[in-house]
Amino acid sequence: MLEFPRPTFRRRNANPMAQTMTTHPRKDDQAAQRIAKLRSEIRHHDYLYYVEDRPEIDDAQYDKLFHELEDLEKQFPDLVAEDSPTQRVAGQPIDGFPSVEHAAPMLSLESNQDEAALRRFDERLRKGLGVLGDDFPVEYVLEPKLDGLSVEVVYKDGVFLQASTRGDGRKGEGITANVRTIASVPLRLREGKRPAPPLLAIRGEIILSAKGFDKVNERLIAEGKEPFANPRNAAAGSVRQLDPQLTASRPLHLYAYDILAGGEGIDTQWEVLASLRDWGLKVNERVKKGKTVDDILAYHAGLEAERDDLGYEIDGVVIKLDDVEARDTLGWTARHPRWAFAYKFPPRKEVTRILSILPSVGRTGVVTPVAIMLPVEIGGVTVARATLHNREEVARKDVREGDRVRVQRAGDVIPQVIERIDEPDRERAPEWRMPAVCPSCGTELVERGPFTVCPNSFECPAQLAGRIVHFASRDALDVEGLGDETAKLFVAKGLVRQLPDLFEIRAEQLLELEGFAQKSASKLVEALKKAAGAAELPRFLYGLGIPEVGVAVARDLSRHFGTFARLRAADEALLQEVPGVGPRMAEQILTFFGEPNNAAVLDELTAKMHLIEKEPEPSEDGGTSVKPLAGQKWVFTGGLTSLSRRDAQAHVESLGGRATGSVSKSTDVVVIGEDAGSKADDARKLGIRTMNEEELLAFLRGNGIEV
Repeated sequence: MLEFPRPTFRRRNANPMAQTMTTHPRKDDQAAQRIAKLRSEIRHHDYLYYVEDRPEIDDAQYDKLFHELEDLEKQFPDLVAEDSPTQRVAGQPIDGFPSVEHAAPMLSLESNQDEAALRRFDERLRKGLGVLGDDFPVEYVLEPKLDGLSVEVVYKDGVFLQASTRGDGRKGEGITANVRTIASVPLRLREGKRPAPPLLAIRGEIILSAKGFDKVNERLIAEGKEPFANPRNAAAGSVRQLDPQLTASRPLHLYAYDILAGGEGIDTQWEVLASLRDWGLKVNERVKKGKTVDDILAYHAGLEAERDDLGYEIDGVVIKLDDVEARDTLGWTARHPRWAFAYKFPPRKEVTRILSILPSVGRTGVVTPVAIMLPVEIGGVTVARATLHNREEVARKDVREGDRVRVQRAGDVIPQVIERIDEPDRERAPEWRMPAVCPSCGTELVERGPFTVCPNSFECPAQLAGRIVHFASRDALDVEGLGDETAKLFVAKGLVRQLPDLFEIRAEQLLELEGFAQKSASKLVEALKKAAGAAELPRFLYGLGIPEVGVAVARDLSRHFGTFARLRAADEALLQEVPGVGPRMAEQILTFFGEPNNAAVLDELTAKMHLIEKEPEPSEDGGTSVKPLAGQKWVFTGGLTSLSRRDAQAHVESLGGRATGSVSKSTDVVVIGEDAGSKADDARKLGIRTMNEEELLAFLRGNGIEV
């Protein structure tokens, strides 16, 4: 056991025996007092360092306080508390992230980089409030649009309780153990001017600074691992680690900017930010107020000018109506609030030189020319690769190896070459040509329109990892735990050389791979076994990644042909009998099934899997049964509140209808939800029957569907 670290806390006693007899109670009492004082001091210095950026003591003094607290808590384990500064990194690696329902929906923002769109937003907002013109009192809060990972953090009685990613806006992944390692996230809220509510849910952005991003990538490269493409991906990847210790090793920060629950009595966004700051959360220092579009434009221009000097990534500004009560008047659409807008920055551009052009094979087999360039910094991110899209784009821009080019990067979009910069006195390299065979598997490449494709869909190593992820995705076999990193690991280690190998994987093989424990290995093997034992035909078809075949088309093909064997045997004429399948799609499907390598893999897949297939149901007159919406085309526009768009479309399709994306003369019904777009106008012009959400629900219930 460690010695009590501060002898000055021991009370002097002339009687040695009496001192011995009362040591433990007094030590416990003195230790509790000292521990409480140390925790308070450390929290204070954490706040000054991570939130206020104005430390009062140096690292050595801080470490001394921290180590003393650690020693005391080791000696008196009964006094350890969850909100102690020593408990930030206490979690062990986990098998996966639980699903967490948010306290309130975490909606996305309407966004645009055009000034006209910003002015339309302002006009709509003023019209909604009944205050037209800049002379009327509308006040906005203007904030930098941080480019990181949006999260919800919950406090109960002032103590950190849980954290989760945004996910689909209503539910996210529980990342509690990881977020508690972030030093700018207080484990206990400060006692501010306004008492924190018993249950507080805040929304914030986890970011990685430019310097932190460089350090993380330097470490990854030194370890022989793939570096992150940008700080946003690095932040998201760092938080979504199964081992909290790895998250703790990366210099992450949380900026808080909204209250999702517990904001009763707070009347304005400005008060929201002040309260968050008062409770010890980090709030961006560049927030301002504005009343007119001109104020917003000036703020936007100012932030854009200093963007490269901020030390962290932003991709625009966020405009929010300050008055919280007035927000309720404006309301929300299914996707975003009507009282907020993200005014984005234009894409960044820089000039560099192409060193070489290499063909890169994607998941679908499309071979993309990629420019390898002299590294150039664009918006705090070092860019050394850029897409050239396809062979025709290379020819159109007349880009060759050695050329000087202008490169653009916008948010998550892969950097792309915009144009070649002419150099009259420089001798240029020969025109670039696409190779004849796949650089990954050696299969002869084929041309499909402007694209060059490797037809070896299931055995080409470059395609395989992506195909595994797609095959296991939610709309396909829905195999939990089989994501991008795991798929890449399977291919790299030779566990999977083609899709059917997935169903031969054993738990003991997974235990040899990084990141797998007994529970996670067994869970994944069981999930694969379950998927193989009962695979619905539409999901199986979608999971195969057939060109042009999405979720809806996969359902249509399944409904029309009933069995996989019948679909594989269909010719072009039979395929075009399926609603929505035209000549191009039919050709793509035929080509996919006709490729010899694909055929062999499909034979093996169907031998290892049990497909749930449905034969067409015979009717009383010997024909096929006709469903209520057979042959009808339905279009959905705007948001639905009672059910998701996907569920509504699925219900329509279960009644024999087809959900399509565009309105035409052949459309039968258009369902109009909140904030509907131009499709609603198109329907009225063409005289097409329309339904609102209430009418849709009544129709579905009338046809035996519970909604």
